[in-house]
Amino acid sequence: MNTRSALRLLSSTIIFLTVSAFLTGCGTNTYFAGRNLPPSRLVNRVLIAIQNPTAFTKGSLIFVDAYYDIRHAYNNINQTFSIAGASVNLPLTIQNMPEEQLGAVYNEGDGSVAVISYATEKQGTSVTGSPASSIFISRSQGYLLAADQTAHYLVVNDRVIGRTIPLNLPGVYKVSLNPSATLGLAFVQNSNIAYTVVHLTGPQQTSYQAYFLSNGTWPVNAYGLAAQDCEPQNLPVYCVYPISPGTASFDRPVKAIFSPDGASIYVLNCGPECGGKVSGITTISVTDSSLNNGSIGPAGINLQANATYAVPGGATNAIANGNTLYVAGQSVNPDGFLSGNLSVFSFANNQVAGTYSISDGTHNKMLFADDNTLFIGSQQCQSGERYHLDPTSSSGCLTMFNTSTNAVALDTYQGDLTGIADVEGLHKIYVAEGGQIYIYTTNKFPTQLDNSNVTVVGTASDVAYMDGSTDENNTTY
Repeated sequence: MNTRSALRLLSSTIIFLTVSAFLTGCGTNTYFAGRNLPPSRLVNRVLIAIQNPTAFTKGSLIFVDAYYDIRHAYNNINQTFSIAGASVNLPLTIQNMPEEQLGAVYNEGDGSVAVISYATEKQGTSVTGSPASSIFISRSQGYLLAADQTAHYLVVNDRVIGRTIPLNLPGVYKVSLNPSATLGLAFVQNSNIAYTVVHLTGPQQTSYQAYFLSNGTWPVNAYGLAAQDCEPQNLPVYCVYPISPGTASFDRPVKAIFSPDGASIYVLNCGPECGGKVSGITTISVTDSSLNNGSIGPAGINLQANATYAVPGGATNAIANGNTLYVAGQSVNPDGFLSGNLSVFSFANNQVAGTYSISDGTHNKMLFADDNTLFIGSQQCQSGERYHLDPTSSSGCLTMFNTSTNAVALDTYQGDLTGIADVEGLHKIYVAEGGQIYIYTTNKFPTQLDNSNVTVVGTASDVAYMDGSTDENNTTY
């Protein structure tokens, strides 16, 4: 350990002991927003999902001290940290819910979701799912929505009624679920139709069954669109309906962003990047009349689009801040290769305020961090225009965008970026990149911090900051 690292560790230790003494002296065992100190007594934890850590186990969930950037206790190198009772064959993604003191880890081995308690640092339950290309669970853990593209099913696990119901939707490959599970959308590959999931009321279940027996089709919604499927057919509980485009349009829709007040849905149209024509944003207003009155859970039966706005730079992922939507995607160049772009879209005038070149590739991760920064991570970033024009380029799959100055910086190539965690207030992020853990500064990016004490054996597939102030500190939504 060098002198600077030793001084930093000594200083951090003094601060930690001082804070601990203060908490003890005050007779409290909490550290933030009334949260109790966990068994590890760490207050800055980054959870890491690891595949194939040893020859004897296929997956594990560990967490590290993100204050000191070490995998062991600051005063005991023999004390390391892991989630007790974790049963994850091949952990792939972490849906981070720090407000609820929960994490939901998707296991691509069997399609299940392990619900992790951040308070106890143990696995709570394992929710039955389906091998999925896209999967989300509600904050209440009552509803799970998954896209099983291989089986052509949109799977709803309704834990309120204790049933898992597959809906026939060929080609489904993306789902979006709002936090309260009142809205669930699904998207079919190479399609210009967006779909919504609807939980039927008791009387509707009976009437839908009678209608199907008489007509061989399912009832239409307020816009004259019949359900694509309702299941179980002998007494349907869930249906999947097309969303009416109205006077707007969809062009290879891939994802939905939900406004914090629940009044709007912003559907991202992938456009040329996905074989379509025009990328952009389609807005949908959520009103009482658009919801299935009396139902519990997903209820968007009468959804209709309002308007579509072009975003030429591409639109496969987005993250919002107030009236601004930061949209990541790729545009197609004349030579056929794709270029990564970040478009800043303002809802004040429904226009793109600026477009900035970022890493190429499929942009699966976006996260705000300290120092007015936004980080965008992609996969297959060396298959795009940047690498095509310069095969010697060392540009990587992680981009930093400064939301105040519009400055852009890229890291050096480490491999696919599969996870980002913002360690709030400490001016750093953890990332899973190329299957390993790296730590970057937010105020001097792409400067890296020493990661030698947090590297993993196996493949790091995702990371999450367990002690985030809000669920917005999330690398999956």
